[in-house]
Amino acid sequence: MFRYAIAASLAAAAAPIHAASLDAVTSEVKAGNFKQITSVVVAQHGKILYEQYFDAEGAESLRNTRSVTKTVAGMLVGAAVDRKLLRADTPVLPFFKDRQPLAAPDPRKGKIVVEDLLTMSSMMECDDDNQYSRGNEERMYLVEDWSRFYLDLPIKGFADWVPKPEKQPYGRAWSYCTAGVTLLGPILEKATRRAVPAFADEVLFKPLGITTVKWQFQPLGPAMTGGGIGLRSRDLLKLGQLYLNGGKWEGKQIISADWVKRSIAPHANARDDIDYGYLWWLQPFKVGERKVPSFGMSGMGGNKVYVLPEQDAVVVITTTNFQMRGAHPNSDKLLTTLVLPVLLGE
Repeated sequence: MFRYAIAASLAAAAAPIHAASLDAVTSEVKAGNFKQITSVVVAQHGKILYEQYFDAEGAESLRNTRSVTKTVAGMLVGAAVDRKLLRADTPVLPFFKDRQPLAAPDPRKGKIVVEDLLTMSSMMECDDDNQYSRGNEERMYLVEDWSRFYLDLPIKGFADWVPKPEKQPYGRAWSYCTAGVTLLGPILEKATRRAVPAFADEVLFKPLGITTVKWQFQPLGPAMTGGGIGLRSRDLLKLGQLYLNGGKWEGKQIISADWVKRSIAPHANARDDIDYGYLWWLQPFKVGERKVPSFGMSGMGGNKVYVLPEQDAVVVITTTNFQMRGAHPNSDKLLTTLVLPVLLGE
């Protein structure tokens, strides 16, 4: 079981061989070989093996891990599903009767369900990786009503050289779409009849002993579920550990094991060799000739929560590399060259 209450006891529980080996993380980051890393925390078998902060803010800093928030939103949807307040196959449009009639009306919009938002695979033309996409998140931030922004998008088209959803892995056409995940905020509010921060405190944060959280908010009021939540590095570790434990925390089921299983199962293919669950990245890493499976939370700048089930480990890396090219590979390299070899005993 993951014991977290007293930092001193956790530090004492760390195996000296791991502590010594992971000292390379400290020296490499301080030498400038991994730019703008602000914290690294490593836990295995429920005990912290390594914890280091590389900025002036330290352990109590609320880390803006950007799109790591999306995975937290998926956890809250799971909590609502567990309480029978929502279903993954619940249609989205009935929550937004006040936004209708919609621009670009299409009967296929009525078939979009919550699971399509969780897997970033609705039929809306929305792609943050394409600056020309009508649904690119930078366009959304310019308007007041983010829900209408998403719902008014046209249906995406598939040119002859682009495979249609039924021809793609898992039968879904994936594209990275912050606007769709942002819609989960007002959906959660209407389904739970609670503000998202209040619901999150009740069903997730307080049960994990997370007491300090900073939310961002949409212009019209709902919490921003697409990015920007502020959490301590240790609290990010708790979220990863919760899912590593199948939704349990100190013997209590916080999120159902069924939802955890569904969340970290592949539902769409995101990129070469990377699948996507319910707002979780399913990515194998290579260390030498060995492939190490993981499921993780990921945000701009290379902010990461890696969950490594075969190693029974969780690794948190926070950064401020928001304008850096190659920020995600930078964090992945730290994991694969300095952390994973230790966890693998190599």
